[in-house]
Amino acid sequence: MIRNYLTLVFLCFNFISFAQKTKPYTLADTLRGSLTPERQWWDVQRYDITVKPDYDTKIIVGSNTITYKTLKEKSNTKMQIDLQNPLVIDSVIQSGKKLSFAKENGVWYIKTPKSKIKSTSKVAIFFSGKVHEAIKAPWDGGWIWTKDSLGRPWMTVACQGLGASVWYPCKDHQSDEPNNGASLTMTVPDSLTAIANGRLEFKRSNNDGTTSYKWAVVNPISNYCIIPYIGKYANFKETYKGEKGNLDLNYWVLDYNLEKAQKYMPKEVHNMLNAFEYWMGPYPFYEDGYQLIETSHTGMEHQSAVSYGNHYKPGYRGNDGSGTGWGMKWDFIIIHESGHEWFGNNITTNDLADMWVHEGFTNYSETLFVDYIFGKQAGDEYNAGTRKGIRNDRPIIPDYNVNAQGSGDMYPKAGNMLHAIRHGVDNDALFREIIRGLGKEFYHQTVDSKQIENYISKKLNFDYSKVYEQYLTTTQIPNFEFYFNEDKTKVFYRYSNCVNGFNLPLTLKNNTDKIKIVPSDQWQSIALAKDQKSLFDVASITKMYYINPVLETNIK
Repeated sequence: MIRNYLTLVFLCFNFISFAQKTKPYTLADTLRGSLTPERQWWDVQRYDITVKPDYDTKIIVGSNTITYKTLKEKSNTKMQIDLQNPLVIDSVIQSGKKLSFAKENGVWYIKTPKSKIKSTSKVAIFFSGKVHEAIKAPWDGGWIWTKDSLGRPWMTVACQGLGASVWYPCKDHQSDEPNNGASLTMTVPDSLTAIANGRLEFKRSNNDGTTSYKWAVVNPISNYCIIPYIGKYANFKETYKGEKGNLDLNYWVLDYNLEKAQKYMPKEVHNMLNAFEYWMGPYPFYEDGYQLIETSHTGMEHQSAVSYGNHYKPGYRGNDGSGTGWGMKWDFIIIHESGHEWFGNNITTNDLADMWVHEGFTNYSETLFVDYIFGKQAGDEYNAGTRKGIRNDRPIIPDYNVNAQGSGDMYPKAGNMLHAIRHGVDNDALFREIIRGLGKEFYHQTVDSKQIENYISKKLNFDYSKVYEQYLTTTQIPNFEFYFNEDKTKVFYRYSNCVNGFNLPLTLKNNTDKIKIVPSDQWQSIALAKDQKSLFDVASITKMYYINPVLETNIK
């Protein structure tokens, strides 16, 4: 998902529907945000979804066959299924028999037959209704019913944060992705084309004015990433020679934009893949390919089917969120949303509270992209420029297990935290190895923030726990206070306005010299060689690190 730093409006996260909750949390928050007993006993193996939308009535009819594995002995036989109003479950069938079900406290409970531990079963859930509509997509989330410029139906869904259960029944919790992939079959009017994640398995005429398209992925996928795209699409394709071999690239655009897209999209996508495979490792879904699909909203990171609505122009809707000029040299949506393939789709957090892992790393992927294409100085300038979007309104990590999301600072503030760690390390080869290593260590996994934090600390042989605590759980900007002795041969320094034990390492350097220090919240000192005083330059330190350097002049 992306962020517009100029307006502080967050895209692809549906913040209106998913605004920060205030205590006390409701039962609905707990049912959605925690692994209840009715969720814990079963593990999703696969989703096979079908849907038939009616553009005129805004009603959808469909089903989801959930393949699941029994993990442990059940205290009862209830299975919690999420499906949001106004959609309803019509029937549930398992092994040819109808199962009873009921709605309670906003979720659905299905009474399933007993099953042996480690056994695999299938349950088919049929649903229908007038689906929740996104009026200001994708900020409010839901099914998007619109028309292209020629007045033809154009449909899709944006549901991150609001939840995939806004349009199909599922276990709507990030920790449980279908291990063996998913399929989406869409039945649409013959005049339209239906696209979804992964690869097309069949296109079948129903001889009634409709055609069915079945698409499928073989890799695990987040619920909110499974998305239908329906419209008057045209397609062009190519092959990218990547780290893991040939990667199939497919571009789906409105038919009247085909020529424009053919000239514009491939260069942006190739630059993205060149930069991201260098910094972050191979594209994580070679088996499913990469698709870029035009949509009526600005864009989202749907796995292997990235949505695009940036009007074939650089920047974000014509703006540079960093204010540096570097953001107007590339297409923000293509770069940012594709960056989520590595962080968000490949590595997914178990709890929404840890979404900084998705957004902070993907925000930082923009800096890595600028660095790769335009050089290190450009990357430094871009990263510092993104700070204008930091509000320090509340912590980035909120409460766990209640479906709560933290501050939008999870984008630029977390990205600046990562850049500060990189500058302190002052070893880009090692830093690159760590970023790539994350993709290997947690390949196609769901994780907690602590796993990512500990991995970085371990690889750098330094405990960054207080650095994470500072930037992810507080709203304070640390002060870096320093002063010199009378003859400028020694400098004294410490951190203040910070958590106890804050210890972000600093490397201060110019073209000829550098100093590495590890300040704490206690005064320390270091002897200075000739001309090293100039390394303690407020402007330079500010550019490299998200801290407030303060030269104390009244200390003797």
